[in-house]
Amino acid sequence: MKKIAFITGATRGIGKQIAITLAEAGYDIAINYRKENEELKNTKQEIEQTGAKCLSLQGDVSNYDDCERIAKQIIEEYEKIDVLVNNAGIIKDTLLMRMKKEDFEDVINVNLVGTFNMTKNVIPYMMKNRRGRIINISSVVGVSGNAGQANYAASKAGIIGFTKSLAKEVGSRNILVNSIAPGFIETAMTDVLKEEIKEEIAKTIPLKRMGKAQDVANVVKFLASEESSYITGQVIHVDGGMLM
Repeated sequence: MKKIAFITGATRGIGKQIAITLAEAGYDIAINYRKENEELKNTKQEIEQTGAKCLSLQGDVSNYDDCERIAKQIIEEYEKIDVLVNNAGIIKDTLLMRMKKEDFEDVINVNLVGTFNMTKNVIPYMMKNRRGRIINISSVVGVSGNAGQANYAASKAGIIGFTKSLAKEVGSRNILVNSIAPGFIETAMTDVLKEEIKEEIAKTIPLKRMGKAQDVANVVKFLASEESSYITGQVIHVDGGMLM
């Protein structure tokens, strides 16, 4: 019986690459989306081209009831969830003096509360099966902080604390909980930056380049596999050495 991986926020960027990589590794896939769009159709098609099944479910991770419904729908279709990747996230960058209350709350609600909501509704099924992998996508900003990203940094730091605490709670049930903290990764978000800004960023990274979504997806694949069976509660930086 194939293993099942559920990736939130997988219609583009890092989440999409994670979903495709796990599909290529032999998993059947579930993804969620807030609104149906062309990106969703393309992602689903690319996943299915690997030979994997792809279940796409509408729902907002910041809405607890949506998360409860999505988890039940995945179980109805696949009967289990082996791997949960909490990847869904947003940014609303600005200096704190200019930051609206809604800008702070929206980022916390999607990034951090969304991670809680989805995990809370998936983990009972993992507990019942006495096995599972939960992989939370944080950020180096959650470790170092960054001017103009107080909301984002707070959400990603919260994910790290959540990861470590949950790992201690569920380790005895053979459920491993880890976090990945990407640095600067080439995505649609970084594509809008001017070339000179990208070059300046690259100078701050020991490997002198930005990472690729595949670099993050490779670590997810490892943490989802049996090869990582003695690793839990960890934060793995995928940042080219930027924060060493």
